[in-house]
Amino acid sequence: MADRQTGLWLDGLTISHDGGLDLAIDAHVAPGAVLTVMGPSGAGKSTLLAAITGTLARGFAQTGRVVLDGRDLTGLPPEARHIGILFQDELLFPHLSVGGNLAFGLPASVRGRAARRARVGAALQEIGLAGFEDRDPATLSGGQRARVALMRMLLSDPCALLLDEAFSKLDTGLRAQMREMVFGFARDRGLPVVMVTHDPGDAEAAGGAMITLD
Repeated sequence: MADRQTGLWLDGLTISHDGGLDLAIDAHVAPGAVLTVMGPSGAGKSTLLAAITGTLARGFAQTGRVVLDGRDLTGLPPEARHIGILFQDELLFPHLSVGGNLAFGLPASVRGRAARRARVGAALQEIGLAGFEDRDPATLSGGQRARVALMRMLLSDPCALLLDEAFSKLDTGLRAQMREMVFGFARDRGLPVVMVTHDPGDAEAAGGAMITLD
């Protein structure tokens, strides 16, 4: 039996809306593994991610538990869950430089301007964008923006990663590159991943378990 102290557990999780059952799921995502969730629009994929992050809209009811590394997240506010999420849009702050965007993701435990700047510089080096601290995000290519968004999220030290159609706007070559980078970071850091996608190619690249919602 898998150790409930590691990974992400969706333990008897059910979500209903206006008295009707939207979805019911039992799943374990091991550290570094990817659970792919597929299904048509309206099947409940985004609702599932909202339940994991603690952002379900009014009118939805949840039973069961979301457990991460032995910690029951059920009822905790989103900021206390330590879960990172990537969307199909990078959502970089246009009024901040590339370095400012990355610094925004740093936890408060990284103190002092020099320490924070050093962490940002190392992060840019890691994603192949050394020296980009003062660049305007608007001057970046799509692939560069995607890498900055990924690293900003990773700098917040999440314990799990959610992907909400994160690769859907990328062209074929860039999509393959970003899949490799995201899944590689997840493996290296032992992050359980839940990926919502319409693309079977994403599921094939992830290589983990798959759930289809209907």
